[in-house]
Amino acid sequence: MTTAAPSRPAFTGFSDSAQAMSLVAFSTVATVTLLLCVMTVPDRDDLDEFYTGYGSLSPLRNGLAIAGDYISAATVLGTGGVIALCGYDGVVLALSTALSLMLLMFLLAEPLRNAGRFTMGDALARRLPGRRVRVTVCAVTIAALLPLMLVQLAGTGQLMAFILGFTNESLKTGCVVGLGALMIAYAAIGGMKGTALIQILKIVMLLGSGAAVAALVMHRFGWDPGALFTAAARQSGTGPAFLRSGLEFGTTPRARVDMIASELTVVLGGACLPHITMRMYTASSARQVRRSMSWAVSLVALFVLVITVVGFGATALVGRTAIASADPQGNTAYLLGSRAVFGTGVSTAETFLFTLVTTAIFLTLLASVAGMILACANSLAHDVFAARDEQLPARREMTLARLSALATGVPTILLAVLVQHHSLQPLVTLSFCLGASALAPALVYGLFWRRYTRGGLMGTLIGGSLTVLLLMPGTNLVSGSPVSAFPDADFNWFPFTTTGIVSIPAGFLFGWLGTVLSDRATAERQRHRYEAVEARILAGAVREES
Repeated sequence: MTTAAPSRPAFTGFSDSAQAMSLVAFSTVATVTLLLCVMTVPDRDDLDEFYTGYGSLSPLRNGLAIAGDYISAATVLGTGGVIALCGYDGVVLALSTALSLMLLMFLLAEPLRNAGRFTMGDALARRLPGRRVRVTVCAVTIAALLPLMLVQLAGTGQLMAFILGFTNESLKTGCVVGLGALMIAYAAIGGMKGTALIQILKIVMLLGSGAAVAALVMHRFGWDPGALFTAAARQSGTGPAFLRSGLEFGTTPRARVDMIASELTVVLGGACLPHITMRMYTASSARQVRRSMSWAVSLVALFVLVITVVGFGATALVGRTAIASADPQGNTAYLLGSRAVFGTGVSTAETFLFTLVTTAIFLTLLASVAGMILACANSLAHDVFAARDEQLPARREMTLARLSALATGVPTILLAVLVQHHSLQPLVTLSFCLGASALAPALVYGLFWRRYTRGGLMGTLIGGSLTVLLLMPGTNLVSGSPVSAFPDADFNWFPFTTTGIVSIPAGFLFGWLGTVLSDRATAERQRHRYEAVEARILAGAVREES
């Protein structure tokens, strides 16, 4: 067995050459990606091209786009940080991320594609039509994606400052505003095809650079995973506990329940977030969506392997203390591990490789928020404005979609500036809880339960969302701990990290109650409506227009 490399001193900063090259690379990527959006701009009256890219992507390219949408900056930086700080518990979180996409692939992907046209509102209104349904779905879509957008944007200022050496708060805020404007432009100009191309470029760069870093980490430890794990445990300061469950949540029975609830929230929530499900509508057939999802699952599984190796490598080479001192949440672990494995020299090759890593993360931030803004804008334009006027011209609806991107993006930028100095973990958790507690029950019931009624759907969406919003302020992510959003306050009364242990069953319960309490005649009409489209949803028949 090869012995581990000696630990390095605490990280002190990036070289001037690395910072200069990163700035040039960031500017180049921003220019090229914006040019791609302009080149793929859809016709002014072609809704299918704007909303779905006409289903023109091959399964491989669509799979790359799905994986790119699914792997957000929060996944790269946040999950990598949990792996570096908590070891085994972080790996379980990363595996839950991959399992979530597998759930989408095997259970929901084909029915979603068959039922929907442009948005999740289309999919649910297929059997339960009504403007009230569409407006509620739009509200939950925005509520679920807004926190994630804030995390990505607010993290942009910190990332740019960390890499480029910015210390002025005005510069950090300027990064948030400027990049937010760029992301709005991606969504408004390029539509689905433009953002898909950015997602493809992002995932190729992210996986390519990450695989190179992971290979260098394994090379440092003689390609022996045991040596890597042993060195990471030793440098963690926790010894063998680093390789066992309990470092993040604890070992008490309540902590075990908290861990299970958190993993369940990730699995259900990640699969049902609207910016992921909207990619199902870009496939031209049920066979295409199956092949696309196969590629996406494979790519995400590969990324989980990469981020696990890099996370353990960061702990082994930099040390858990240094990682925590740079960021208590560990969000810089991926960058610190990458920089450590390249060495302390300033050779052109090392600088180039590190620039490739930072550029991939920068592009991840851009692409993630652009996809989320597009999902919110599409739902706002199609489910709220277009549903109000069935005779709305296609050109006007596309204009509304672009204005909706602006209406979604500007408040997101302003809120991101306000929250950038707080812990952002509650926002990530809030998004996944809303996905797991409101959207997941609505999709499962709406696609598969014949008796499901409009009252049940409204109960699921509203009841599940309200349960999350009522419980989340009481978690220890918001107050009551040094790493919470409000560390100086303590109004922590809910004894779990996520709301999933209560809100997920509540979402399903509200849906069931709303259905059984619905008027019998209405319920019977809606059941017949489902039976009329059941074969279309489940068997992949040709879709009708919404």
